[in-house]
Amino acid sequence: MGGNRRFVEDKSIRPRQGRSTLIGSEKGQKPFAIIVGCSDSRVPNEIVFDQGVGDLFIVRTAGQVMAAASYGSIEYALAVLGSKLVVVMGHQACGAVDAAIKRPDVPGHIVTLVNSIKPAAQKAKAMGGNLLENAIRQNVIDQVMELRDLDPILSKKYQKGDILIVGAVYQLSTGKVEFLPETLSNLPDFRASSK
Repeated sequence: MGGNRRFVEDKSIRPRQGRSTLIGSEKGQKPFAIIVGCSDSRVPNEIVFDQGVGDLFIVRTAGQVMAAASYGSIEYALAVLGSKLVVVMGHQACGAVDAAIKRPDVPGHIVTLVNSIKPAAQKAKAMGGNLLENAIRQNVIDQVMELRDLDPILSKKYQKGDILIVGAVYQLSTGKVEFLPETLSNLPDFRASSK
């Protein structure tokens, strides 16, 4: 959150981004957080959070749609690399969510992305306000809940308080990341030093 504040205020410090850090990274990585985000090229995670090489483990798909490879990547970062925080991050003006609302004919495997987001789009139609913004938020909330219930690794670690899984939305227009209150309430007691 501090890194995003620096980014929004145009005071980024760009930590651990030099050549020496890159060369030294061959010895391993210990990312403290996992960002499950959209593939959208306008959402550069390390820049948005003002983090350096090795700080964040990034899993990206259009609409941050979950799949077996996403699950395995997240589990690897938690179980092997020791990450303690999972942030599912959607973003303003997401094309994948917009497609799930509009349901256009899409070619090839793109339909799997749209179909994965349709439940959130349907829920958003019952809400007041901006349909796309509501669907983006709902998509993040649904994905957070999906990860919290995912067996065998995530659900156990989350319930024991070994990890946190929360949701956020990045605003393209301001650069601000808003953590969603719906994903911050009723969290388990977090034990940052647990294994």
